[in-house]
This record gives sequence, C-alpha cells and structure tokens, in this order.
Amino acid sequence: MSAYLDHAATTPMRPEAVEAMLPFLTGRFGNPSGGHARAREARRALDDARDQMAEALGCAPGEVVFTSGGTEADNQAVHGVLARQAAASAGRTVAVATAVEHHAVLHPVERAGGRLVAVDRRGVVDLDALAAALGPDVAVVSVMLANNESGVVQPLAEVAELVRERAPGAVLHTDAVQAFLWLDVAALAAPAALVSVSAHKFGGPQGVGALVVRDGTPVEALLIGGGQERERRSGTQNVAGIVAMAAAARAVLDDRKALVERVTAMRDRLVDTLLHDVPGVAESGVTGVAPDRGHKLAGSCHLLIDDVESEALLFLLDDAGICASAASSCASGAMDPSHVLAAMGVSRELAGGSLRLTLGWPSTEADVDAVLAVLPGAVDRLRRLDR
Repeated sequence: MSAYLDHAATTPMRPEAVEAMLPFLTGRFGNPSGGHARAREARRALDDARDQMAEALGCAPGEVVFTSGGTEADNQAVHGVLARQAAASAGRTVAVATAVEHHAVLHPVERAGGRLVAVDRRGVVDLDALAAALGPDVAVVSVMLANNESGVVQPLAEVAELVRERAPGAVLHTDAVQAFLWLDVAALAAPAALVSVSAHKFGGPQGVGALVVRDGTPVEALLIGGGQERERRSGTQNVAGIVAMAAAARAVLDDRKALVERVTAMRDRLVDTLLHDVPGVAESGVTGVAPDRGHKLAGSCHLLIDDVESEALLFLLDDAGICASAASSCASGAMDPSHVLAAMGVSRELAGGSLRLTLGWPSTEADVDAVLAVLPGAVDRLRRLDR
C-alpha cells in the first residue's frame, strides 16, 4: 500500500496540462520573440495563456509577468519594489513581512534589514503588531494568502486596509502559491498590487509561475537583457510550461468548488481519526476542543506529535510507502524547528515532532486509509524504542 500526501511540496500534472504542453516540446518549438511563422505560432499560444492566467488571477493580461516559479516571483516582489523606491529616492526603504512567510519572501526581507511581524498561536498575523510596523518609510508589505506549512489563511482584506491607513505609499504583495488550488485568488488577492503563483502547486509543471504586477506598481526587473514581458522579466519565455500552467489554471477554475468539498471531507476524516486514535497528537493552527478549520486550506493536515522525532517518523512512513513531510529543515546535520512553528509559539520539543500530510487534486479515500493504517503503529513503535 502506498500513498502520496505531500501535495503542498508539489502535485502531479493534470492531464489537461500535459496535453497542452506536449506539442510545444516537439513540433511547435518556436521562440515567441521571433518574426517567422513558427515564432508567431508560439507567440499566439503565449498570448492565449496570458489571457487565461489573467482571468484566473483577476487581472488584466498585461499585468501578468511569467516567471520561473514562485521563488522568483516572491523575490521580484520584494527586491523589485525596494530597488525602484531606492532609485526614486522616495524615502521608503523598509520591507515588512509576517514571521511565517516562505523563505522566498523571508530571506529577501531579512537581507534588506526589514521588519518581521508576529502571528498568534493559530498562525494568523497580529494586526496590532502589523500596524506598529507600518509607517511612511515602508516600501513593500508581504503577507502570504495561505501558509505552506500550517495551511492557515491570512485576513488579507484587513491587512490591505491597515497598509492603506498606516503606509499609503507602500506596495502590498501576497504569496498565493499555496492558495491558488483551494481559494478564489482573483477575489481574495484583489487588494494586493503584487501576487505570486507557481504552476506545480496546482497541476502545472515545475519551473514556471507568474507575478501579477498591477498597472502603476513600481517594481524593477530582476532579470534584464532581451526585454521580454514588457521589460519586467527578460529571457525567452518557457512557452510549453506557460501553456501547461494556463491549462492547469483553467482546470482549477472548472472544478475548484467540488474539489474543496471532496478534499475537506477527506482531510477532516484524516485529522479527526488521528487525533482520536493516537495519544499526544495536536493539530496546529486551531484552538478549542472542537476546532474550527474554516481558516485553513482544505488539503492541509499539519500535526504536532509528542515524544516523536519527525525525521524518524518520516523514515518509517517512507518505508511503508507513505510520502509525507515535516515542518522542519535539515541544517548542519541537525533538525531545526520550523520558523513557522516557532513564530506560532510551539515549543522546540513539540515542533520536533511535526508532520505535514497534504492532500491534492488527485487524492483519494484510499490515500487516507493508507495513512490511517500505518501512522498509529509507526508512532507507537518510535515511542517504545525511546523508553
């Protein structure tokens, strides 16, 4: 028995995306910047994909900048705004982000000497702390729409209102990489001037993404040279990947409602059963005896397991055919607690037993059954070994 429950890391390509991509890997290989018939064919495909992504993201086609993925899009949002403001000598030199952002945002903000804003025990941004961090010196504010570890959704509309009040000259960016499969990003990210997405999180290929840059947003290009993407991102476009991303995005729009309902039910069964059957297990990002998961992504099951080390547990799960991950990273040969869990106030000991089980568009009840058949025994085995 095997099961893949690491869809937050990457998810399989949708059949629609594969079908759309294949012709551009073979006969339709033209460079869209060229002038001959083969190049014009590629350009038309690129333009059509741009229209589809614009519809999916709630923006104008000219506001879509194709990138190599979410990391590049996030980097450009932070570095690009800071660079433009520095060039303009506008006095806005500070980047602000929550302490639970993906490292693609966190590291650029930290490198620029920016300000990190606290979250509460659920992982939701502390709006009072955000207000205190804002001021006329702030150039860019980055608050992710949904967290890649905990699955917690942020109140972006309230964030945007605070930014308008406290730092009216600042640009608001949201990392919607984890959100797009599950949430109406076109509506929820509407207050943001910059929006990042990555294809491989919703059924497109790895290595392609997009940054929405709404008209009038001051942002510099990271890559310069050929002037592609209206000089906002130079380099020959990955036509095959972009076409496949647009096809995947179209498929998401077509079945998102049914997918969310189906996967939410599976996720709830998975979490509730494990909470009941395995002693010493808690769910991150929720509070109360009967936790409300309405502020979490449908596919997110993030657990904290007492008296177990994530690394050992993942080894046993992998050996049993279960693909999962932990909210930890390996640094210098030691497992360090996740910065997300640390920001949420989770102790180092408990964070060391974190487990991220994430469902996706192809997940089935059999995947849930496989985890439920293996995980309780694996936890019990590790605890007995430690006695």
